[in-house]
Amino acid sequence: MKLSARNQLRGVITEVHKGLTTTLVKIEVRNPAVITASITNEAAEELGLRVGQPAIGVIKASEVIVGIE
Repeated sequence: MKLSARNQLRGVITEVHKGLTTTLVKIEVRNPAVITASITNEAAEELGLRVGQPAIGVIKASEVIVGIE
């Protein structure tokens, strides 16, 4: 798969929770960092998502905010 998006994080699916209209997918991208995506149930079913499956989280954002303490 080729995408123009440069914000791609490779990891492994650790959880798939189907709700009424959306499915939450957790991808462990680097121990212990985990990102969570909310996608439609239809998309989750079409992709055949399962725990332990390699996946890529693609982040689309118009800006990134940096903060310090």
